[in-house]
Amino acid sequence: MAATLSAQRRLVVGKQVRGLRRQGLTPAVIYGHTIKPISISLDTREASTLLPTLTSTQFVEIILDAQPHSVLVRQKQRHPVDGHLLHVDFQEVSMLERFRANVQLDFFGDAPAVKFYNGSVVFHLEELDIEALPGDLPERIKVDLSGLTEIGSVIRVRDLILPAEVEVLDNMDDIVAVVTPPVVDEAEISQGGTAEPEVIEKGKKEEDF
Repeated sequence: MAATLSAQRRLVVGKQVRGLRRQGLTPAVIYGHTIKPISISLDTREASTLLPTLTSTQFVEIILDAQPHSVLVRQKQRHPVDGHLLHVDFQEVSMLERFRANVQLDFFGDAPAVKFYNGSVVFHLEELDIEALPGDLPERIKVDLSGLTEIGSVIRVRDLILPAEVEVLDNMDDIVAVVTPPVVDEAEISQGGTAEPEVIEKGKKEEDF
């Protein structure tokens, strides 16, 4: 079930929106290629509680003039110092048209190469660029790390398991995660390389007369 937010139409624009924020309201806009942009305002407390819990592909129903608008959050502007929500852009989409989105990768499982070979897992991608009908957009894409069994083991985009309805727009050969060898302390190598090996003398030393 989609999350919901109540909204009201906003006539105030420009610098005057500061007054809205003092009233506990956050300015926002709904746009889409089939509608003209609609300026709205949201209850700041309600929006600040809900929006951080949503992924980039999770729909929100904005109730405006008793009518629901199915939207995705496209941009959130926050104050650079205190982090307070300043403005939100929503995109209304048609459920019958394919939609492009970046979906977060959700890594799980343990890589055996870390435990047995002291390797490190390096992540090259944190999200995937995909296209699908809005109803087929996954909220997250799970990535299992348990197949990383050796140093040099790699997960590529082509290895990810996705629904057939989802088209991947990234290069299929791009690396998602790779196991790198343990880091060796160069100082220890230097010290070890310059140390003289121990010599065990055989036989008796010549006695002094």
